[in-house]
Amino acid sequence: MKKIIAPVDFSEPAVNAAKYAVQLAADLPDSTVTLYYVYETIIAGSDGTPLLIDPDARKNVAVMALNNLRNELANVSKVPIDVVAEEGRLAPSLEKYVKQQGADLIVMGITGSSKIEQLIIGSNTLNVISKDICPVFIIPGNASYKKIDRAILTSDLKNVESTTPLRPLRKALDMLQPELYVVHVTTDHAAVPEAELEEKRKLEPLLKDYNPHFFFVLEENFTAAVDKFAEEYSADIIITVPRKHSFLSGLFKSSNTKKLAYHSSLPILALHSWE
Repeated sequence: MKKIIAPVDFSEPAVNAAKYAVQLAADLPDSTVTLYYVYETIIAGSDGTPLLIDPDARKNVAVMALNNLRNELANVSKVPIDVVAEEGRLAPSLEKYVKQQGADLIVMGITGSSKIEQLIIGSNTLNVISKDICPVFIIPGNASYKKIDRAILTSDLKNVESTTPLRPLRKALDMLQPELYVVHVTTDHAAVPEAELEEKRKLEPLLKDYNPHFFFVLEENFTAAVDKFAEEYSADIIITVPRKHSFLSGLFKSSNTKKLAYHSSLPILALHSWE
């Protein structure tokens, strides 16, 4: 059984991602979706005064809202949908829950054209990715589900034997079964350096079971290059491998995964590059 977790906060991007999750599950035999909500612990008011809030009452309200969303999604897909509400903080609570349940995939929404929107809405998604819980599907706020026939795997062609997350990548490719395009974007070389060609030769046997097509794209803007390629080849998702240090170095510093997450119109499947 494939277990898909869809964290929700009842915002439009989260609801859209949950809809994507149940539609995706409908195309994956023997799949279930869990709508997962975390309500934070409230210890005291702004003046330090203890707040007397019944945690059971808060949970009951959350479960009621989750059940309402489940009923809405039942009109979209007939896959089994569970609901879970827990007290805590999203990333650590989700990490614990996913490990307990042995989940295969997290599906989350993201949006935000301004930095403050990215900080409030997008940081939860990026924090979940940085936890290295399991593969995370990032669903743009305006994305609608389309059966996944073609996938782009972005690669920087650096130390591919040690940085390519083969286990989760193969699991995802086996589950989705897309035609695979491996895209390397180079920004400063008219000709492909021999070192990158050598890395390509190392990567080919690692992915041979999926008959990948390799492409080198010369473009100054990474995001624009991937978007253009995706449009030209009618890709349905982008698979990317975020580097651990990218998430630890701050939300707004350069990271190709973050740039794609905030600006791509396609869903992005983020796979970790470390154990």
